[in-house]
Order: sequence, then structure tokens, then C-alpha cells
Amino acid sequence: MADLSNIKEHAEVIGADGVHVGTVDRVVGDRIKLTKEDGGEGHHKGHHHYISGGLVATVEDGTVRLSANADVAITFEEEEEGEEAAN
Repeated sequence: MADLSNIKEHAEVIGADGVHVGTVDRVVGDRIKLTKEDGGEGHHKGHHHYISGGLVATVEDGTVRLSANADVAITFEEEEEGEEAAN
């Protein structure tokens, strides 16, 4: 896993294949919180999703590159839970 402290707000998150996965809202613990604009489709739209820090391969030049292709990485996205979901 890459050093998540190097990840900045609004950094682009891309899969190993170079396809856009999302935009960083912030890092929360060992996960990357994506902006709501990247919240998916249908009932997944309009709220934050999270990517595990374990999927981060590198952080370079303001871009977070994942170790998995974008289509695989989004299957690992987690939705917000609990108290934060109410916000």
C-alpha cells in the first residue's frame, strides 16, 4: 500500500488501466473518500463512496493510481455508513 498521507484533496483517482474512478474528497483512516459527484448511478448516486487504501499503487503528480483496473476497483467501493451517512 502506498503512503496515503501523500494524497491531496481533489486528486484524480484512476485505475491501473488509466480510467477515471473518482476524485478525492479526503482520506479517512485507511480509506479514500470520493466526492459525491463520483457517487455512482441510481440509488448509489449522490453520496460518498470509499476506496480501500490497500488498492493504492502509487501517488504521483496529484494523481492516485490504483493497482486494479477501474472496472474492478469500483466493485470494491464501500458506501458511507452510520453517522456520516446522515450528513
